Amino acid sequence: MSLRIGNASGFYGDRFDAMREMLTGGELDVLTGDYLAELTMLILGRDRLKDPSAGYARTFLGQLEECLGLAHERGVRIVANAGGLNPAGLAQKVRELAERLGIPVRVAHVEGDDLTADHPGSLAAHAYLGGFGIAACLREGADVVVTGRVTDAALVTGPAAAHFGWGPGDLDRLAGAVVAGHVLECGTQATGGNYAFFTDGDTTRPGFPLAELHEDGSSVITKHPGTGGFVDVGTVTAQLLYETQGARYAGPDVTARLDTVRLTQVGPDRVRIEGVRGEAPPPTLKVGRNRLGGWRNEVVFVLTGLDIEDKADLVRRQLEPALAKVADARWELARTDRADAGTEETASALLRLVVRDPDQSAVGKALSGAAVELALASYPGFHVADLPGKGTPYGVFDAVYVPQGAVAHTAVLDDGRRIAVTPPADSLVLDDVPQPLLPAPLPAGPVRRAPLGLVAGARSGDKGGDANVGVWARTEEAWRWLAHELTVRRFQQLIPESDGLDVTRHVLPNLRALNFVVEGVLGEGVAARHRFDPQAKALGEWLRSRHLDIPEALL
Repeated sequence: MSLRIGNASGFYGDRFDAMREMLTGGELDVLTGDYLAELTMLILGRDRLKDPSAGYARTFLGQLEECLGLAHERGVRIVANAGGLNPAGLAQKVRELAERLGIPVRVAHVEGDDLTADHPGSLAAHAYLGGFGIAACLREGADVVVTGRVTDAALVTGPAAAHFGWGPGDLDRLAGAVVAGHVLECGTQATGGNYAFFTDGDTTRPGFPLAELHEDGSSVITKHPGTGGFVDVGTVTAQLLYETQGARYAGPDVTARLDTVRLTQVGPDRVRIEGVRGEAPPPTLKVGRNRLGGWRNEVVFVLTGLDIEDKADLVRRQLEPALAKVADARWELARTDRADAGTEETASALLRLVVRDPDQSAVGKALSGAAVELALASYPGFHVADLPGKGTPYGVFDAVYVPQGAVAHTAVLDDGRRIAVTPPADSLVLDDVPQPLLPAPLPAGPVRRAPLGLVAGARSGDKGGDANVGVWARTEEAWRWLAHELTVRRFQQLIPESDGLDVTRHVLPNLRALNFVVEGVLGEGVAARHRFDPQAKALGEWLRSRHLDIPEALL
């Protein structure tokens, strides 16, 4: 008998009504919510500096205010990482809410991820825990489980391990649950949201996804009947490639081999995931560290009409004295202007200056004053998109690794009992996976210059300072061309920002996909806002828009 696990949140700020939609839209056994990301941990850390009792996702409590009784009536257990930096505090708030509403639920939480005290200078330092703490809570009868930092997939592996009785040695089963969890974790990205081929269906209001998980670790990804969006092999492939870094997807419970995943469309809005192989987890846990990196400010100069390059050069020269003592100053000229434009906006380009420094005064008044003083003394048509302010603090994310045994992974039950989670007995030091054989190339034939996106989908995202771009072909013929054409060198030609950086290509033949990892392109992570698109969310769409010679047989 399958375990039906749904998702009602892919990030802190996701659709508020999703919890009610999932509880009323169809049958569920467990409802999960993913509220945490690298940037979220920094935001919650700053919240807790102001109020030591804060540090969790407050919207989760608002959702439970409306839905806790509904979940209790329907026998749906709720598992969420909304505890953030303060899972014990959130668990207590949920108990108080349940008592006020008169709903008899048992609330447990998972702790042990907080290693901030061991990392001086960090605003938050948290290990990514696995799912066995969640499983312990559920086995002891918890109706609601809140956690701090766990892997996103742990929200599914935990309930699955509890339901099916899996242990740390059930590697293939756990790996299947990890893959299902990875598909669910970002909510509507599995049902047509942010999808390269979004015009294939109605994505006006995609429904949230659910997985029918089986005892052998296989699953079917689907959604409630009548909800928007769609689930097909493409939407699942896109999410599988999101924020992954190779054939091995290593986690604290198991290492899932993404190169063994098989996807099959088994009905409308139903995709089966099977064949997933699991290996032992690595001996270490990832610890995400967030700290305040300094102060940041920016000003965007609007350059209109003729002589755009000369106007930009004048501004740069005029501001050189004010920038002499700034630790980091970056200029970017976006040529959004068009010749003979019909509106002033489309006749304008944007010159963006971003400055960073440990000292707020260096990027605050010193910069804003120098920029404003140019108002009557610079290029013709001078104006800025917005007046620069005093500067704002920015964060820096990095990752370190600690032995699994160094973390006190603990399930804390409603009655105060504490259950220690034993680290896995076996671990694996991961070597590179041998690159699989490529398919036979397409025979030579006529080609046409066209965008890559006509024959391939893509999805991209961030991991600290690195970005990944997953690219997949929709047909076997397109895969035969893509696997040979989109080399690392061709990728760097199409994405000039990546030229000079370390770029690794991983081949996933079962998914007809390539995954590119671009190291360092995001600087010190999303909170540092190093580039125009600081989370690389649209890097894949930029790649799809680039033109190259494509066989006419594919177009």
